[in-house]
Amino acid sequence: MELTDQEKKTLLEIAKRSIMAKAGNKEMPKLASDLPILKEKRGAFVTLKKRGHLRGCIGYIKAVKPLGETVQEMAVAAAFHDPRFPSVKFDEIRDLSFEVSVLSPLQKVSNVDDIEVGKHGLYVVRGYNSGLLLPQVAVEYGWDRETFLREACYKAGLPSQAWTDTETDIFIFSADYFSDKD
Repeated sequence: MELTDQEKKTLLEIAKRSIMAKAGNKEMPKLASDLPILKEKRGAFVTLKKRGHLRGCIGYIKAVKPLGETVQEMAVAAAFHDPRFPSVKFDEIRDLSFEVSVLSPLQKVSNVDDIEVGKHGLYVVRGYNSGLLLPQVAVEYGWDRETFLREACYKAGLPSQAWTDTETDIFIFSADYFSDKD
């Protein structure tokens, strides 16, 4: 699932240009690239950081749209619709770093020992509650498997030990993630 350097560069450009257009009240840029990956339906997240601190992160867990459209839409959502943060201002864009995570399909796990910290992201579901953490989050915070599971439950609005409950479904996925700071 490894993307080429050109594909990564193009996806990062799509994210940045889309946010700049929205912040400047301009029309969304056309996806002019002929890279086949942009047409593949893939789940993806766009993460924005300002001086190393999270500034927005939104994505599609499942492959619902072509990757180019997904990145464009999720970049705008991360910048302007993440309920945890105020909307990005145009003059703030130069201080942002952009990260794109292209996801593999979800895979349900029955044994948490199958979860590899640093390789897998987690999607925890019970009833109407769900929470997702990208693979790189556990690495950034130095979490072990159990802490990663507890934090995913917390993000889902569940008790921290909900991952041990048979009514909780745990899914893993991998992600090809890259940043304009790489």
